[in-house]
Amino acid sequence: MGNTQATLPDPRFASATRAFTQKELEDLKSIFVSLAAQSQSGGQYISTSVFQAYFGVKGPLGERLFDLLTNHRKDSKLTFEDLVIAKSVYEKGSNDEIEEFIYQLMDVTGDGVLKRSDLESVLIAILGSIFSIGFSEPGSSSSQHIVDVFLKAATFDNDVQGTAEKSMSFEEFKIWCTLVPSARKFLGSLLMTADAGRPGSQIPKLLYGENMDPSLLLMRKEYAWHIAGALSQPELEGWKLLYHSATNGLSFNTFIGNLSTCDGSTVLIVKDREGHIYGGYASQPWERHGDFYGDMKSFLFQLYPKASIFKPTGANHNIQWCAVNFSSENIPNGIGFGGRASHLGLFLSASLDVGHTFSCTTFGSPCLSKTNHIYPEVIECWGIVQNGAHHQKQDAVSASAAGSVLQRFKEDRHMLNMVGLAANSSE
Repeated sequence: MGNTQATLPDPRFASATRAFTQKELEDLKSIFVSLAAQSQSGGQYISTSVFQAYFGVKGPLGERLFDLLTNHRKDSKLTFEDLVIAKSVYEKGSNDEIEEFIYQLMDVTGDGVLKRSDLESVLIAILGSIFSIGFSEPGSSSSQHIVDVFLKAATFDNDVQGTAEKSMSFEEFKIWCTLVPSARKFLGSLLMTADAGRPGSQIPKLLYGENMDPSLLLMRKEYAWHIAGALSQPELEGWKLLYHSATNGLSFNTFIGNLSTCDGSTVLIVKDREGHIYGGYASQPWERHGDFYGDMKSFLFQLYPKASIFKPTGANHNIQWCAVNFSSENIPNGIGFGGRASHLGLFLSASLDVGHTFSCTTFGSPCLSKTNHIYPEVIECWGIVQNGAHHQKQDAVSASAAGSVLQRFKEDRHMLNMVGLAANSSE
């Protein structure tokens, strides 16, 4: 009989294959065979260099990913079993299993704790992959301020034995994932090829007129990437500038008139005197209402000096606020998000030169600026472009062409009747 026995497959592999369809396994095998051939391994394994080149994940993050996939063997050989087992958890597992894998992945030094320096290295790798230049090294003057805004969204409260440095717990990591969803999407799709439209890597195209000086724009590509992480795929095609205070002036009629040309979703951004930059995504058109309206797709965000996104908590449905020409003190004129009347998560008065931001349960958001009362220096609003066409009611609207507020808002007559003002309004 002899003493030679067939090698039994790893029991984890048999279990892992059940997470895939036969077609998925065949496709995965085909990729493995191709990469193993490039690795000149006789079809046995994928080398580190070939793996990193194919998946576009290099540097400390790429090395850490390869180490996790090969179960820390340190032999620079990724087998087909390794690939199937890892993908069954990383792509097919529960949300907690996937986030546990990503949490381990972000510990790029492999010392068992996720420190600020680990997260900084990961952010540099992410931003370098997406934006290609300017994020090559920690501390680079061209990138550090952008890396810092995402670092500041993280919490490091765990003590690390033998050092004064703190680490990030798994629960703190999961909170960071909700605040920076673009990074979470990117880190959850590293085993997709970069040219396959990897989630978390897309940047909406910013569209604006030739008369707009790009240096005046608050929206930069890194900010657009951050906001896009909370949006659906069709909303990532392009964003068109609808209003900018530097070119359109601080006129609420012009502001509302320009926004009314877009019957889709919009992104509002404010920079105040304190230098803080923040805003909100409105999923519904800005239309005159005497109370809150909107749906649970809207959210608030911070961009500088910290980048975070705050989605609805479900505590209430006080999502969007758009009050125009109301005379009641209980209905403050202006636009905003969340909270309650006169105490919103973000509010710009109809004068556009003052506003406020308070912590609110609607979005679980803190005060978005240094102080509750804000004095905007720059206001801009972008309309979401979908399917190659901007959802506009008309190509251009000026304050004179827009006519009265009654003409620009579909619900004006009904709302004015409700508050007893219609009798004094012109037809």
